[in-house]
Amino acid sequence: MRNIKLTLEYDGSRYHGWQRLGKGESENTIENKLLELIKKMTNEEVELNCACRTEVGVHAYAQVANFKTKSPLKLYEIKNYFNRYLPMDIAVVEVEEVPERFHATLNAKTKTYLYRVAIGDAPSVFDRKYTYYCFKKPEIDLMKEAARLLIGKHDFKDFSTVKKSKSTVKEIYTIDIYQDTKEIQITVKANDFLHNMARMVVATLLDIGLRATQVSELEAMLNPEAPETASAPASAQGLFLQEIEY
Repeated sequence: MRNIKLTLEYDGSRYHGWQRLGKGESENTIENKLLELIKKMTNEEVELNCACRTEVGVHAYAQVANFKTKSPLKLYEIKNYFNRYLPMDIAVVEVEEVPERFHATLNAKTKTYLYRVAIGDAPSVFDRKYTYYCFKKPEIDLMKEAARLLIGKHDFKDFSTVKKSKSTVKEIYTIDIYQDTKEIQITVKANDFLHNMARMVVATLLDIGLRATQVSELEAMLNPEAPETASAPASAQGLFLQEIEY
């Protein structure tokens, strides 16, 4: 049995996330598009593991997935098949054969998300699907001050919409905030993310930068027993899964 690792990029605008989450949920997902093609390509029903289940409307520069197959197809043939028949908003950029024990979800050590915020004089017509437009310019120094408080291992229960989880304790390694005249880019690297955690971290930092929330309130948000809660998730179109490290 061969273990095939895929590195993908996709525009999540028209999809209901990576995976169908329950009964009644849309089957218009990234995972389903891939599984349909794998079945046609190999005539097999496979299990597809992914590094990070991106949410509705979220994009990816480098999602990682793996599946096992008995297919004798060469790696370049697998890659060409995917890219010939996948929709144009999903692309397989690399195909590798990896050891049998490799698991895209369980072996991931770090995950990095990038969030793009447009701050130009007017929202860009061409970037509207890939940036969140902020009508006021946030104060970057306040955002960076708040970001430092989020670094490290914390209980991020209030930074997620998750209903059930084995643990809500995660570790953020870095938060980098870059600004030029047209855009703010917020990059968050962590060992893992809860559902909507990246978007709620970003939204809270933006609210602090806009003085809708005080930096002093952030410590309370990291205490699950305190009444303070993080900001509602930032718009999905500005979020990209940027990198997975193994």
